Amino acid sequence: MSENLIQASSGTPWADWQQAAHLARATWLDPARLCPPGRRLVMIAPHPDDEILMAGGLLSSFKGREADLVLISATDGEGSHPGSTQWSEHRLRRQRPQESRLALQQLDLDPNRVDWRRLNLKDGQLPREEAFLVSHLTQLLRPDDLLMATWRNDGHCDHEAVGRAAAHAALARQVQLAEVPVWAWHWAQPDDPRLPWPRAHRLQLDEARLARKRKALAAHASQLQADGERPPVLPANLLDCLLQPFELVFL
Repeated sequence: MSENLIQASSGTPWADWQQAAHLARATWLDPARLCPPGRRLVMIAPHPDDEILMAGGLLSSFKGREADLVLISATDGEGSHPGSTQWSEHRLRRQRPQESRLALQQLDLDPNRVDWRRLNLKDGQLPREEAFLVSHLTQLLRPDDLLMATWRNDGHCDHEAVGRAAAHAALARQVQLAEVPVWAWHWAQPDDPRLPWPRAHRLQLDEARLARKRKALAAHASQLQADGERPPVLPANLLDCLLQPFELVFL
């Protein structure tokens, strides 16, 4: 599905997802069991804000253990507002990493203590950079790491390229891979057979973690505000799905 079609649609509302039998059967997981202290989380986000949409609640559990966190920002997200007079690529290239930094602070994390790697690749062109991403991840990964990426069939070219690269690197290094759907909440239907439901797990978020995730997401103002007559980049139905008291991962 093209990004234009994704953004033109209001998406599948949470009320519909609540009827999904496959989602209801997804195993509950405590985030502390998935990534306990001493285990490194290597997260690769296609764009600034994806790390929060994917797993802001999980990230909030890294307060005081930032040394266990490696965050890779593949692009600066400069392509989110094509043709906009308010949000030029130049402005977004500065603005969006600043929003990401503020979002980490809203999760009670110290950005200066996180191993945060900004690759500055071109937004919308990550399929061309897949071999580079595989190489970068393969060199970075350690045997006990948890590698987290957007799902390889998420419906956005950059999300899918990151997912494929992560899958290749995880296989090469024999590390555990967690793939996270983001835009799939928007275009998929409840119990959609295109989603790998047998691999689905729900990371449980308590009220405090969910509240921090909401605050972190609010830091991404460029993605949440209307641009003249254009609606926000992130539709309300999508945000509703991603701000439930769990985060869906495919293991």
